[in-house]
Amino acid sequence: MSVTTRYKNAWEAFWQEAPDRTGAVLWDAEPALTAGVHLALFEPHMTEHALPVVDLGCGNGTQTRYLADRFGQVTGMDLAPAAIARARRCDPDGQVRFLVADATEPLDVHRLRQDLDGRDAQVYLRGVLHQAEPADRAALARAVAELVGEEGRAFVVEPAEAAGHLLRALAEHPEGPPRKLRPLLAHGIATNGLPETQAPELFRAAGLRVLAAGDLPLTTTEYLPDGTRIELPARWLVVGRPR
Repeated sequence: MSVTTRYKNAWEAFWQEAPDRTGAVLWDAEPALTAGVHLALFEPHMTEHALPVVDLGCGNGTQTRYLADRFGQVTGMDLAPAAIARARRCDPDGQVRFLVADATEPLDVHRLRQDLDGRDAQVYLRGVLHQAEPADRAALARAVAELVGEEGRAFVVEPAEAAGHLLRALAEHPEGPPRKLRPLLAHGIATNGLPETQAPELFRAAGLRVLAAGDLPLTTTEYLPDGTRIELPARWLVVGRPR
């Protein structure tokens, strides 16, 4: 069994078992606190707003549908069929094109590029790299590079190493981990953050340049016992081709 197959099976099982409602999983926060905040950072770096938008690792499509309200052509892509089935159910008007595909597979990425009529794309990648197996991360960066082409840009946001420390501390709490963290632990899905230098190095190796970067917490849907919403320390990047 390949690394990617283990990863794919874990996510399929997770989405098959997760409650079928918005906000039921840890990272499924309302778009005004996630994609909306990210767009404010991303849009100034977009060279062409008319380019199609691709949400890689879209899950159940909450953020994808938000993007579709603001851009003309939006595609959500995830490797878990159960996640894409949920995304489609939540989009009865077919505003988004949702695809089951693996961004670590060059053939899947090439097909998506063809489906976009060979056009460059703006890519949204939220919390995907750190959850991928380390052996798959370079392939994900190459997929982003192929999709953005010469004119597109990618917005990438990943939990920092400090987020991994926080989640491990919550998992080891004497009263047990928070309710929405438990399914991730049960399915062996990574809860570590990404070292600060790793994402820039991956994208540089794929031929992309970091155009902007900063720190911004990732908002979750879970709360501490005192009612404080859990926010994960995170780092964001905008990457694109050198000019």
